[in-house]
Amino acid sequence: MESHTEPGRRRLRVTVGTAALGAVLLAVSLRIEPGSAWFYPSTLALAAVWAAGAWASGPLHLGRVGAERPVLPALVVGGGLSLVFVTGALVIRELPVLADRVAAVLEYAAQGSVPLVLTVTVVNGVAEEMFFRGALYEAVPWHPVLVTAAAYALVTLVTGNPMLAFAALVLGLVVGRQRQISGGLLAPAITHVTWSVTMLYVLPWLF
Repeated sequence: MESHTEPGRRRLRVTVGTAALGAVLLAVSLRIEPGSAWFYPSTLALAAVWAAGAWASGPLHLGRVGAERPVLPALVVGGGLSLVFVTGALVIRELPVLADRVAAVLEYAAQGSVPLVLTVTVVNGVAEEMFFRGALYEAVPWHPVLVTAAAYALVTLVTGNPMLAFAALVLGLVVGRQRQISGGLLAPAITHVTWSVTMLYVLPWLF
């Protein structure tokens, strides 16, 4: 297996280092006050770390289902996942302890520039998939769907927000399965961005 070869070991070293640095930057970016101009460069720097680590680790693949790029199925999955989360949000908003955690994240959208928040949402979604379902998935020799989803949730947990970590775990399992089926990161990236953008615009209406 690749993990037992020198390229495989190099990929593993790069992904571990990238995950550690990314976790630190994520924690910093979500501890910046909502509305601060520093939020945008910090989140774009985080995206750059994920993307650079992914490229440095080794080859990345877009993937196919049959002879086709899985664009439409990924959009459908993203829409379905968004519907599940919106339904869950209707329950969570009735639980003040959990609702407050969600509202804290939404403050960045409420007090920020809409075009800039949308840009960093899309860029970070793609970059995260490049790393977690691209580089890290390739580096994991066993149960990569579960491992990459758990890693994504653990990295997100450094923000101190368990609701974000839970969302990351669920999203990670879905896009990890897409990665397994398609053999690449295109479908996960499309689903991730579809879900993220939907949450960005829908959740503020609920909280």
